[in-house]
Amino acid sequence: MIHITGGYVIEPKTRFEGYCDILIQDEKIAAMAERGTPLSELGVTRPEEVEHIDAAGQIIAPGLVDVHVHFRDPGFTYKEDIESGAAAAAKGGFTSVVLMANTKPSVDNPETLSYVLEKGKTTGIHIHTCANVTVGMKGRELVDMEGLSRSGAAGFTDDGVPILSEAVLREALQRAAKLHKPVSLHEEDPAYITNNGIHAGKAAEHFGIGGSKREAEIRMVERDIRIALEEGADLSVQHISTKEAVELVRQAKKKSAHIWAEAAPHHFTLTEEAAVAHGTLAKMNPPLREEADRMAVIKGLQDGTIDMIATDHAPHSAEEKAKPLTEAPSGIIGLETALSLGIRELVMPDYLTVMELMEKMSLAPARLYRLDAGYLAVGGPADLVIFDKDARWRVEKDGFASKAANSPFIGEEMPGVIHYTICGGKVAYRAE
Repeated sequence: MIHITGGYVIEPKTRFEGYCDILIQDEKIAAMAERGTPLSELGVTRPEEVEHIDAAGQIIAPGLVDVHVHFRDPGFTYKEDIESGAAAAAKGGFTSVVLMANTKPSVDNPETLSYVLEKGKTTGIHIHTCANVTVGMKGRELVDMEGLSRSGAAGFTDDGVPILSEAVLREALQRAAKLHKPVSLHEEDPAYITNNGIHAGKAAEHFGIGGSKREAEIRMVERDIRIALEEGADLSVQHISTKEAVELVRQAKKKSAHIWAEAAPHHFTLTEEAAVAHGTLAKMNPPLREEADRMAVIKGLQDGTIDMIATDHAPHSAEEKAKPLTEAPSGIIGLETALSLGIRELVMPDYLTVMELMEKMSLAPARLYRLDAGYLAVGGPADLVIFDKDARWRVEKDGFASKAANSPFIGEEMPGVIHYTICGGKVAYRAE
């Protein structure tokens, strides 16, 4: 048993916030009681067996849920593996993650799916994974969506590669709708990209390359929303980066509750100026764009156009990121800085309340993937994060639990110190 006392609870499902003591027993929340309630009144007969956590001055919230992470396992475990990725997630306050399927072999078959899920069970957090939409992520032949769904796939995605065939996407959405599974899409049309990872604007001009035009995202989002609306399927626009795409989603959501969108912390924090300053450490797909785009993403989070925050945690080795800009892979790690960036960039400037941030980082992503997560209730899962939103920490290159350190935020001071991550009633991370 774990008894958490003195903390301020933020519960996004019921919108409750206030001081509350929490008793955890057998992977569930056994009680949520008025602050200072004696253990004897909570039915505890052997108080010596209870671990006590003093959360005074801290926030207790549902464990965070990230529905867009890359753990590189199988195939690229020198970058990250399921164990190190889970450790990074727990350190960042996440108790549930959904893995992307662009591994090697890719998750287009039951064997690889089973490998990921079975390995995930040993980590101390909840590991879910998408399966691919198409075989080998080649965009031509659909996977056995029904069989992979039965085997435990949380949803379907070819993240990293757009699905260019309208016919293939339409059939995938038709089948996913029958399975009640979301399809999450990487929205970049290569016809508008000369060199990926860098916005075709000031950043591309600075480096003397072609870059990625904003039309690459706009055209794909426009097409894919149209098809999803016609088929009534749950479609998630991944890592949205342009003001035009935000507006397309905003209008689509007026017509259907099946259209979802996610924003990555780097897209509401940074602009292409960061790519100029940090080079490959700020190279990502889709790229960092202009200040008007960053503010449009924030506005989308404010008004509900963008449902959730997802990190797109994308670890790479130092050797890979040290390559020339046009050769280095795109992506940054994000699990261990996400909550702090949400506090710094969204809560502190009064764009979102802490309650709204917790909804974007726990309840909403859990709803898309139909996970039993993102809320606190008696009888519900004992998945919690305990953090001090005002305390400060510094991002250090050698301080990550991830195998990788490809982050443009190294050296920065951040608000939001995570003291505990509790998953399934057990401590998955405890601050030193």
